[in-house]
Amino acid sequence: MRKFAALLLLVQYILFLSACSTERDLFGKLPTGTEAAASSVKQDNSLDLLYVTDRAPAASANGQFAYSSFRGRSMSFGSVTLARERSRFHGGPAGQPDASLQVSRTTKIGEFPQSPYPIELTPQGPRRVPATVDAHMRATAALQGEVTRRLATAKRKELVIFIHGYNNSFDDAAKATGKICNALSAEFVCVSLSWPAGGSGGAFYGYNIDRESGEFAAADVKKAIRIISETGAVKRLHLIAHSRGADVLLTALQQLGMEAYAARSSPTERYKISNVVLFAPDIDLDVATARLFGFVSDPDAPYGANATPYGPLPPVGSLHLTVYSSSSDRALALSSGLFGSVVRLGRLTSASICSKEAGSNALWKNSQLLGIADFIEYKGRAGFAGHSYFLSDPAVQKDLAALLRNRLKAGDPGRPLVEIKRPFWSVLSRSTKLLTEKE
Repeated sequence: MRKFAALLLLVQYILFLSACSTERDLFGKLPTGTEAAASSVKQDNSLDLLYVTDRAPAASANGQFAYSSFRGRSMSFGSVTLARERSRFHGGPAGQPDASLQVSRTTKIGEFPQSPYPIELTPQGPRRVPATVDAHMRATAALQGEVTRRLATAKRKELVIFIHGYNNSFDDAAKATGKICNALSAEFVCVSLSWPAGGSGGAFYGYNIDRESGEFAAADVKKAIRIISETGAVKRLHLIAHSRGADVLLTALQQLGMEAYAARSSPTERYKISNVVLFAPDIDLDVATARLFGFVSDPDAPYGANATPYGPLPPVGSLHLTVYSSSSDRALALSSGLFGSVVRLGRLTSASICSKEAGSNALWKNSQLLGIADFIEYKGRAGFAGHSYFLSDPAVQKDLAALLRNRLKAGDPGRPLVEIKRPFWSVLSRSTKLLTEKE
């Protein structure tokens, strides 16, 4: 019992550190009180992002509009403005992309009806309530209009959508999205797709609450991606998720994939999805494999009106999956032990497939066969928990920019990668070089 209690305390400590360090520590300490008075925020250096969330609204400490960690009953969207600040506590001018970021303003633009949408009985049978459908259509038009407005001034007619992980507040998610947007030279329209994480209570600092909130949010994530993709001006969607956000995203993609398959289409063709990037995904390897390949591999799945067991599958198109993992990720090691996983996807490495359980997994085999995925191993250092390297290591950010902005494949010049054994690669980071030199 003593060992079990100690393990629980250690799990709580690691999960707490991994969550808090993900965004908060990487942007510098945000000034409060007298520290705020010493800061000089230049609003002309602000970064404006589109957000979509199903968090419940709340007033912030200064009385401004904000969002809480509680689940909302409707999906809303709007603008979140990040200010780059300069202070005596953070070096560098305010105009630099790596300057500390803080949320200066959140403005709600529109809101969808409360979900699930109500059903009414008519002489012809049950139907959706027309007034609710009308409200949904108005919200859809408003969201698509906002996307179109932003695309009109963007260098690329593409969207980068980021889905955060466990114990992140609305502001944490926005700041992480801003960091990613800066790494991509702000050429894309960037979207913070924020689900109600950060709940208190329960076990492991609210980990179990966030896990169920992620399941709750998957339907809204699916709806948001679908609506945004149907905006005429959108050319491509790039979906990025971190940690528990990967589970939320893959659930939504599984459902979108089913919709596309039933319509005799593919996620690339129907929803313009080009890249899916998972950083330190906190999801079981087998679960991830089932989400990605389970439905489309089922010979009884309806392809149009009927199943076509021996027929060819829809073409993959430009869809590509990139998974960043680290065997040194302590947060995911504890998560793996907590859920009894053979291996967490965010800890999958080329060495993992040597085991009988992981080696027979269809994820990397199908990926190698179809050429649709790359698994990138991170061997550097990223704090005590080793879970936040996607924001802290410039080499990882450089590789992400080469993938999305320059459309380079793994192995192309310009990607800081070394081939291990396809589809596995290693990212060359400064900390990796230091570790190699010491060895």
